[in-house]
Amino acid sequence: MNLKQLEYFVRVAEVGSFSKAAVLLDIAQPALSRQVRLLETDLRAVLLQRTGRGVVLTEAGKRLFEHAAGILQLVAQAREDLEAGRDEPTGRIIIGLPPSMGRVLTLPLVQGFEASLPKARLAIVEGLSAHITEWISTGRVDIGLVLNPQTQEAIEVRPVFEQELCLVSPAGRGEPEHEVPFNSLGSYPLVIPERTHAIRRMIESQAALSHIKLQIAWEVSGVQSILDLVRSGHGHAVLARSAVLASGQRDAFRVRALTHPSLYSRLFLATSASKPSTPLLRHAVDLLLQLAREYARAADHINS
Repeated sequence: MNLKQLEYFVRVAEVGSFSKAAVLLDIAQPALSRQVRLLETDLRAVLLQRTGRGVVLTEAGKRLFEHAAGILQLVAQAREDLEAGRDEPTGRIIIGLPPSMGRVLTLPLVQGFEASLPKARLAIVEGLSAHITEWISTGRVDIGLVLNPQTQEAIEVRPVFEQELCLVSPAGRGEPEHEVPFNSLGSYPLVIPERTHAIRRMIESQAALSHIKLQIAWEVSGVQSILDLVRSGHGHAVLARSAVLASGQRDAFRVRALTHPSLYSRLFLATSASKPSTPLLRHAVDLLLQLAREYARAADHINS
């Protein structure tokens, strides 16, 4: 087993395809397959199960993936530490973003790296907040933006901003009020994430305290899919204003604050509690904080 084989294995696992991984790694597919087979032979375990649509990790593959991702990050960190004495930060950093924020932050992040960190390499992955915190704790991701995270010893978080949750409706429908009391939420059919989602838990907890029965019309986890259904008249959503901003279709929606009580979604920047800081990490954190706060200020201007 060597680092190159681990890198090949991780890339194949991440994209779920030998052909896609070969393109990303700039290597011939037969050579890539051969290296992964050598790794499987060395470990005496089948790591990837071939399917009609690509490959999936076996149980042994899942265990190795967690180790391999961490090992590769440690190697990258060692290179960064050796480069730390130079004038410009160098190395590779991986940033995790929620899908709704990835749509609006990816371009300015790339532009920011090109302008201020030209010798550094950036990778961006998208995922739910629970997945991003898990990736940070295992070393797969260096920095992440996460919503309403649960406390974990392996993760350090710092607040970025908080936004009130709002009732999002199709544009031009409903009464003219600018606010909606929470106790009237039961009269609206809702398009809402499944039960493990932080916003769903927050809404249902408050509904129970307020003795309100919610109308769950549709359960959909993807924010953009929720907004598509709302825009098409299939219900209303409870989301932060930033979700509407990220959709790029703010004029298609009417956004009204929930009040009495108000509920808030809180965004945090998360990093590993055990990984030492590097010049690149510090620069990337500063850039991400700046862009996230600009994003929040823009979202605050979305009114009913």
